[in-house]
Amino acid sequence: MLKDLVLKNRSYRSFSSDVKITKEEILDMIDLARITPSAMNLQPLRYKICVSEKECATLLSLTSWAGRLRPLALPPKGHEPTAFIVICTDKKIVSKKESAWRDIGISAQTILLRAAEMGLGGCMLGAFSSEQVSEALSIEDSFDPALIIGLGKPDEAIELEELEGNDTSYYRTDDGTHHVPKRKLEDIII
Repeated sequence: MLKDLVLKNRSYRSFSSDVKITKEEILDMIDLARITPSAMNLQPLRYKICVSEKECATLLSLTSWAGRLRPLALPPKGHEPTAFIVICTDKKIVSKKESAWRDIGISAQTILLRAAEMGLGGCMLGAFSSEQVSEALSIEDSFDPALIIGLGKPDEAIELEELEGNDTSYYRTDDGTHHVPKRKLEDIII
C-alpha cells in the first residue's frame, strides 16, 4: 500500500481546473504532517493555506516550475494548481530555515503522500523569493517561507524509467508524458 502511494506521488505540473481542493482537505493533509517526527521535537513549521483563485494566481506568478524543461512553460495555461501550501519556519523557534530542512522534507512528503491517497497530487517548489511570497501573501515577518507545494488533481502522465548512463534529466515527449529516469538499485548501494 505505501509503495503504491510512493509510486503515485510524482512531481505533477499539470492539473484539472475542474477539481477544486477545499480548505478542509488541506487541513487534513497538514494535520497528518503535524504529527510526524520533528528534529529535537521543536516543531518549527507553520503553514499558509491558499485556495482562492487570486492567491493561487499570485503564487503561480512568483514560482518557477520544471527548470530542466525550459523553454516549456509549466503548468500549461488552464492546468494550474487549484491550491497551494506555503511551508514556513517560525523564526522564533529556528533562526534559519536551513535548520529545519529535515522537518520541511518530512512534512512535504507526508502532505504529498496524503494528497496521493486522496486522489490528488502536487509539486514541491523551491524556486521562489521568500521576500516576494511573504509580501504578496501578507505573511508575518516572524515566518520565513521555505517551500511551496502546488496541489490539484493531476491530468498528466508520468513514467518512471531506469536511468541509463548518468543523465538524470527528466523530459517531456510530444504526447505530454513526463519521463523521469531513476537510478537502479544496484547503482545506489555503497
